[in-house]
Amino acid sequence: MGACMALCSLASCASCLCGSAPCLLCGCCPSSKNSTVTRLVFSFFLLLGTMVSVIMILPGMETQLRKIPGFCQGGTTIFGIENQVKCEVIVGFKSVYRMCFAMTCFFFLFAAIMIRVRNSRDPRAVIQNGFWFFKFLILVGITVGAFFIPDGTFHTVWFYFGVVGSFIFILIQLILLIDFAHSWNKIWVGNAEETQNKCWFAGLLFFTVFHFALAFTAVVLFYIYYTQPDDCTEHKVFISLNLIFCIIISVVSILPKIQEAQPHSGLLQASLISLYTMYVTWSAMTNNPNRKCNPSLLSLVSHVNTTQPSVNTDSGHVQWWDAQGIVGLVIFLFCTLYASIRSSSNAQVNKLMQTEECTGSGGEGVVAEDGVRRAVDNEEEKVTYSYSFFHFHLCLASLYIMMTLTNWYQPDTTTQAMQSTMPAVWVKMCSSWLGLGLYLWTLLAPLIFPDRDFS
Repeated sequence: MGACMALCSLASCASCLCGSAPCLLCGCCPSSKNSTVTRLVFSFFLLLGTMVSVIMILPGMETQLRKIPGFCQGGTTIFGIENQVKCEVIVGFKSVYRMCFAMTCFFFLFAAIMIRVRNSRDPRAVIQNGFWFFKFLILVGITVGAFFIPDGTFHTVWFYFGVVGSFIFILIQLILLIDFAHSWNKIWVGNAEETQNKCWFAGLLFFTVFHFALAFTAVVLFYIYYTQPDDCTEHKVFISLNLIFCIIISVVSILPKIQEAQPHSGLLQASLISLYTMYVTWSAMTNNPNRKCNPSLLSLVSHVNTTQPSVNTDSGHVQWWDAQGIVGLVIFLFCTLYASIRSSSNAQVNKLMQTEECTGSGGEGVVAEDGVRRAVDNEEEKVTYSYSFFHFHLCLASLYIMMTLTNWYQPDTTTQAMQSTMPAVWVKMCSSWLGLGLYLWTLLAPLIFPDRDFS
């Protein structure tokens, strides 16, 4: 009897793995929408790949990788084959590049397959919302194949793919933050007007001041630690320009005409965008190869002399984890989760993110004949998000994770070392400027095109 019950249970799990997305999570979130659950599962695939990448660059993994015959210098050898790889420098980097290459290919494949899917009645929608076991096998197969790619120029070429993809993803992160700030402000203001409770307004004021205070503190610290009286001209320009731009968007957001066209715009959004801009500025400066202008966080805490290079790239020593990388991962996790569950009412953001305002069925699950509450298929008439664009977003996220975990180091096939480069600095700074321009556009667009609906 027990064996029969176990077989039935396995059969039920197999049917879920091959079935739709709601079947996977119907017991945990029975009121979920089909579109939301699908995005969450795909995001889980991305986060799973990220966790594997993190594990593979941990210091303890080097010892295990040295046991692979014919791979690491000083490790296990194969007769007639000379070990060439400096594992203490390039093994973790190598694994991250290949893992993220596999995830990028996986999501790009689905982005191509799902082009122009209009509703859940499209046969391709069944592939989007089901067959999870086979999707997982495909991802594993691509990952295994990626580790057989010859070194050659792979790392150098894929580095430039990562730079371009990360540039676009940083912009998408900013769009998601703009959307989050608009939704946050709209909900809290609505709650304050409905309940006549001033605590909601006090909360908005607190977070607005808090964000501006953090941004201003960051500017002061940047001038103190990331500039020198006779050097670091680029950093002085970056900090000053972004400070001026943040002041401009803050002033524009509270102009009477802007408030008339967009009643829900305000300083909360500007404060959050300003804080994110300062993070991108800091992240860019930490990639400056000039160690005089780029002291490590450890040296700042321990008051070590920062005028001397703290990292000797010739020796192959690479700092895998730093503060800006950890902050970048936290922001990435937030934006990925938010992109999976968002249902925006902002028309401009929906157009940029290729999504629609939620118009599907309500949140109550459907009770099946077996008495189990199932999730709702809210895309029978029209999809609530672009399947193809969502996968393209995850594709870019994979490239961003690759660059973040490797700290934007550029591989050098001659010395087998990784070095910070100025192109990484300029990519991040340009993305921050373009992102500020996008936010300014969301404020000015209703005035420039009064006949269009930007609500």
